[in-house]
Formats: sequence, C-alpha cells, structure tokens
Amino acid sequence: MTTATAPVSRLAPGPKGHLLMGVLPQVQRDLLGFLKTTVREYGDVSSYRLGPVKSHLIAHPDGVRHVLQDHVKNYTKDHLSYRMGSWIAGNGLLTSRGDFWLRQRRLAQPAFHRQRIAGMAARMVRTTGEMLERWDTAAAQGTPVGITAEMMRLSLSIVGDALFGTSVEDQAAQVGAAFNELSRQIAERFRSMRLLPPILPTREDRAFRAARSTLRATVQGIITQRRQRDEDTGDLLSMLMAARDEDTGTGMTDTQLGDEVLTMLLAGHETTATALGWTWGLLAKHPEAEARLHAELDEVLGGRPPTAEDVPKLGYTRQVVEEAMRLYPPGVIFSRTVQEEDVIGGFRIPKGSAVDVSPYVTHRHPDFWEEPEAFRPERFAPEAAAKRHRFAYFPFSGGPRQCIGNGFAMMESQLVLAMVAQRYRLREAPGFSLQPESHLSLRPQGGLPMYLERRSPATRS
Repeated sequence: MTTATAPVSRLAPGPKGHLLMGVLPQVQRDLLGFLKTTVREYGDVSSYRLGPVKSHLIAHPDGVRHVLQDHVKNYTKDHLSYRMGSWIAGNGLLTSRGDFWLRQRRLAQPAFHRQRIAGMAARMVRTTGEMLERWDTAAAQGTPVGITAEMMRLSLSIVGDALFGTSVEDQAAQVGAAFNELSRQIAERFRSMRLLPPILPTREDRAFRAARSTLRATVQGIITQRRQRDEDTGDLLSMLMAARDEDTGTGMTDTQLGDEVLTMLLAGHETTATALGWTWGLLAKHPEAEARLHAELDEVLGGRPPTAEDVPKLGYTRQVVEEAMRLYPPGVIFSRTVQEEDVIGGFRIPKGSAVDVSPYVTHRHPDFWEEPEAFRPERFAPEAAAKRHRFAYFPFSGGPRQCIGNGFAMMESQLVLAMVAQRYRLREAPGFSLQPESHLSLRPQGGLPMYLERRSPATRS
C-alpha cells in the first residue's frame, strides 16, 4: 500500500457528502460508481459517512487481509448489514458471531469435505440435464429464455437435492419469488438506512414478512420430512441433525437447524445463480473465450456428461467462471465493525466505526489486474494465479469467515457450464443487458433474455 509515510494519527480522507445523510445519496444513485470514484480519488484507504455510520473503504489486498484474516477478531459481523440479514436467515452461519458461530461452523464443516462434495456431482448433472430437456422446447420454437430466472431455478433445485436430499421443484416459483422480494428489500433498506425491522403494517413490511414466512415454511417442511424419515442420507441436513457438540454432547434445535438450512438455501442459491448468469452474458460478448471453452469441453468430454473426476481437467471452464466472478462478484461489499482502534495503511481506524472491503473494487485494482475491465479468463491459469496476492481475489470472502460452500459452488458452476455449453450457445435476445443492479447479490439488469442455439460437440470415436 502506498500510504507508509502517512502519520499514524491521521484519519483517512474521503468524500464529505451531505451534512446529515453523508454519501447515501451517491450510494443510492450508483453504488458501483461511488466505490470506483472513491478509490480513484482518495486511494487505498478512504472514509465516508453512510447516514450515521462512519465507514472506511479498504481497497488494497494488504488491507483486506488485515481485516479478514490477520486481525479478524477486531473486525466483527456486529454490523447493520448482518443484522438486516438476520431478519431473513436468523442466527445461521452467515450472521452468527463469536463462539456460537465457531461451534456451528465446526458442526457443518465435515459436510463440505472435498470427497463429500464430489459425491454430489451426479445429482448436479442430473438436475442440469432436466433443465436442458425443458430448454429443448424453447430452442425448437426459437423462444428466448430468461437466464437469470433459469439459473435461479436450477441452483435452487441443486441445493435442495444435493445438500438436503429434498426436491424443492414444486415450490421453486414461490421460493424464488420470496427470495427476490427479500433480496430487493434488504438492498433498498440498507441503501436508504431504514433501520427499523419489518414490523410495521405497511405494504413493504407486509410483503417482507410474507416472503420470509414462505421461506420458513419451506425449510420447516424439509426438516419435518427428514424427522419423519429418520434416516441418514449422507447429505448436509443428515450431518447437521446428527452432529453433537464435542464438549456438551448437545445437537442443534429445530430453530437452529432452520436457520442453517435457510442460510444454505440463500447462499447456495443466490450467489451461484448470479455468477452463472454473468458467465453466460460475458461468453456471449466474447466469442473467442467461448470457442476456447467449447474446445476444452469437446476434448475432455467428447459429448458425454461430466463427472466429478472430470472437474480437475476442466481448467479453462473454471477460469471462465472465476473471471466472471472477478468482474461481477455476487457480493459487492463485506462490512465489519471495529472493536478496538487500529491502523490500516498508516491511517487510524477508530473504535466503533465500520470497515468495508469490496471484491468489486479490489478485483479491479490496477496494481494487480492489467486492463481490469477486460474479460480474460486466462488470468486464472495456475501459473498466473500463483503469482498474485492471495487477497487480490476474494469473491467468497476470506480468512476464517470464508464461505463454507465455496468448493460446492465452484464444482456446481463448472458442471453446469460444461453441461449447457456442450449442447447450446447462448445468444443475446431483445432486452439483453450486462448492466448490473444490486439485490443481495450483483445481478444483471433485465433478467438476461437469451436465445438458445444448438451446437454439436465433437464426439470421440
């Protein structure tokens, strides 16, 4: 970081904003533009007010590592954004803190072991195949499909099947609509600093509560069904139900199980679907990358469905997904609250203030990414990635609080991309746009309408 000569007592510079609202008006108009402009004008450590909250934007990977890994105990999730998240997911892994979070993480971790994730590949492939059968009709009719909605439906089905051994296909439309409502409202409430929980008899609060009830009822149905079956199917829910704390011997209550299941549904559904949506949109704009992807799939698979054993061989397929998440990470900002005064990059970070680290910003840092706005999957070739700062790229956060399901998400993305790209090229339809809009994740505007163009992959003789 280029701030070594700054005196330790100095506070970070930044935009002043409105007397009462701070930079909220700029954030509401254009969050991504605000982030990029702030870093460009004020450097790797900047400060601003979001309403009453004094915040700092940390852009350099050294500072990101300081917050997420090296001094993680000083930067906690006792932050407004996570309190709002708890309105949806309760006290699950995403929002819980301290010893309780650590206990839950230890209970859930074995379910995400590499070998267990590999065992879920066949289910992912089967579910994607079912989607492709539906797509065949649209392709034959020349009808475009909404890729965002299709990826949401697919990822929800995969998470329900692979992690909980339960089909949620029948509830997909209701669950998807509920997620969309909650995602939209949380993003809007945070940008406008509407701090009161959704307890009022207003239209918005009633819609929030109704959507939350839909998700809770779905989750409770999954848990009740599993209790009645009383069998270990080897999936995440079975492991969570059977897990016992090594110190106390106690397991999770149904309430805690519900929070964890809902957290996994939310994280495993929204973020993967969003990443896949951007991937299809970017491939449509970059035919040379698409051609290289097809060549790898034809060489490795020869027209057959992928398996878990194929995943390590699909290196460029993974690079395509990683580059899409570099440009458009599902999570734009991870926020933390400062427990004790600290120093980052030579600037004083006061106790009680907030710190924001933004994958969207750091993934574009010119010291680590040449032509950062360009789509270049080869940036993630092993030899290039090995030379890069570990925290120049962190779409799944980092340190101890890194997303527990990142391995699951990456394997799912590779398998879905391989399955679909073997059968179809996706082409822009009227209304297609690669402009982002913020929900809980960073989605493309307009739902990505795309035509399905059948292709004939090479087959092995």
